[in-house]
Amino acid sequence: MVFAVTYIISFEITGYFLFASSVEFKQPKNFVDIPFKYHEQVELVIDDITNLGAGLGRIKDWVVMVPYVFLDEVVIARIHKNLKNYSLGDLVEIIKPSPDRVEPECPLFGVCGGCQYQHIKYEKQLDLKRRQVSDVIKKLAGITFAVNACLHGDLPYSYRSKITPHFQKSVPPVGFLKNGMRTIVDVEQCPIATKNINNMLRSMRENILRNKNLLKRGGTLLLRDLGQRVEINPRITVSQKVGNYNFSYRAGEFFQNNSFLLPQLIHFVVRASLGSKYLIDAYCGVGVFGIIAAENFEKVLGIEISETAIDFAKQNARNNKVDNIRFITGTAERIFENVEFTGPETSIIIDPPRTGCSEIFLSQLIAFCSAKIVYVSCSPDTQARDLKFLAQKYFIEEIQPIDMFPQTRHIENVVVLKEKSQK
Repeated sequence: MVFAVTYIISFEITGYFLFASSVEFKQPKNFVDIPFKYHEQVELVIDDITNLGAGLGRIKDWVVMVPYVFLDEVVIARIHKNLKNYSLGDLVEIIKPSPDRVEPECPLFGVCGGCQYQHIKYEKQLDLKRRQVSDVIKKLAGITFAVNACLHGDLPYSYRSKITPHFQKSVPPVGFLKNGMRTIVDVEQCPIATKNINNMLRSMRENILRNKNLLKRGGTLLLRDLGQRVEINPRITVSQKVGNYNFSYRAGEFFQNNSFLLPQLIHFVVRASLGSKYLIDAYCGVGVFGIIAAENFEKVLGIEISETAIDFAKQNARNNKVDNIRFITGTAERIFENVEFTGPETSIIIDPPRTGCSEIFLSQLIAFCSAKIVYVSCSPDTQARDLKFLAQKYFIEEIQPIDMFPQTRHIENVVVLKEKSQK
């Protein structure tokens, strides 16, 4: 079965219709046509935005999710998938736009999968993210707690200090993954990246296109803005200044990608960890939190599974003349095996990957019984799952979202927990 339909390829808004050329689509073989037919169009009132950035509307009791909308908008969506409890649709028309809708700065918004919120006023993005943190902690952890207003910087655009565009052997395109697909969108400039990165991206694109006949395969580029220059070699060691400290790390490895707001994040985490004699920086990476916090503690221990990161952490401690911190390589199964501190005298900073903490690690954390835990996360949903586990021993003292990723659905969130006997 073939359908002639209008497909969204840009967000050029004229009379709040999203126009594009007519394209033919075949119904997928595994498409389930209940409750909607393939590409059936439905009218929705958007009453929520999920933590994945999609708008949520209902037809009777059935949920339909559609991207690039905002609260209270009336829209037409085209169904492309029916799942067990909800359907997915593409945005076709905005019948009643929100007064908080703005023109996206990127002409590829809605096609490139990098941003979800460019169509929303920035102050409303901050309100939305605060509420999303509150909702996900209530839903997944069963905890109702007042969430602080989102901390933010002065750069809702031009803030990102690292990007990794992709290209295939048959270039162009050179860019990022298309929204919801594995194909690449050609991106000449990225408005959320720094100006230095965009200048370098232009010259790198020209070089790839000029030599495309010599390419044997595709690849991924690195552009990391270090202030004075943009590094493109992922294996080289680089140095970055954070306040009065300098940190070395491998250019292609993890380091916070919003260097403008990083000092605010560190300041909050360090302040929240105060009040104990000792500090443990778990998932310490190259030692940023532990090294900067060290002057406030008698002793600090950094624990990390990556030996390469530990080597950099030790080097960073020496370079910054911090001598009351020690770093060890530890596995999740025995992370507190070599800890010389007692729990009641210790604060712990944890900054796990997006997947959150393992149950083995959380059980050890409970058994260690530290006075305070400062939980930093780039994924509030997995953080909320872990908070439900930790709630048997700890209560929440403060929740602070920080908008490290403007224009996107991503949220950095810090939860401060205290051991229950301190209540």
